[in-house]
Amino acid sequence: MFIDTHAHIDFSTYSPEEIEPMMRRAREAGVGRIVHIASGEGTASMEGALKVVERFSEVVAAIGVHPHDAKLVDDAVLARARELAAHPKVAAIGEVGLDFHYNHSTREEQFSALRRFVALAREVKKPLVIHDRDSHDELLQVLKEEGAREVGGVFHCFSGDYAFGKRVLDENFLVSFTGIVTFKKAEVTQDAARRLPLDRMLIETDSPFLTPVPHRGKRNEPAYVAFVAEKIAELKGLEVAEVAAQTTENAKRLFRLE
Repeated sequence: MFIDTHAHIDFSTYSPEEIEPMMRRAREAGVGRIVHIASGEGTASMEGALKVVERFSEVVAAIGVHPHDAKLVDDAVLARARELAAHPKVAAIGEVGLDFHYNHSTREEQFSALRRFVALAREVKKPLVIHDRDSHDELLQVLKEEGAREVGGVFHCFSGDYAFGKRVLDENFLVSFTGIVTFKKAEVTQDAARRLPLDRMLIETDSPFLTPVPHRGKRNEPAYVAFVAEKIAELKGLEVAEVAAQTTENAKRLFRLE
């Protein structure tokens, strides 16, 4: 069994009638559980979380506001996130973090939103799903200052090198790899996947983005997480079944899945 630990399965990229067949393909590919990331399209993603987890028994959710939309985070948004986090199928807070590549929200807005969501995660005792783009040092500093290691979590779509990966693990966070690890010119990501320990690693699709080889160029979906596992197995000289079993166990432990 595979667990896709990061998929936006209700993104507007998918039409409503496509979601059921997509979930069926995931099951047929051996994907037993999916962590639906209710973040990424303003605050609407968060509002749709419960509808998704109540529709599909194998899905749990993470709720939050993407750093692109940090400017939207106010007291009312945090209060609503707190309400949603009480649902038994909300397993994490995220994705939240910093993105200094696009800066769709100012850095000050991003720092403020991140600190508030880390505080919420500590309050509700649920792990964090972290978005990190061009912000390695600043992000780790905020997580340290806010006591994020108390709840831990995962750096999704890990984009750092091996040395940065070790620093992430030292802060009680896991690293998660996407289809990027299958790309021809992703040597740094592949080196990190090869050298970082499998028992601190997750796999994900980040659907509908970052489609792995051999489907690169097409829209991504949870069934394709198997290709991420296959590449990690190749890099580490392991059987795919071992990567599937260990990353599944890691995900169950982090997200407290039955």
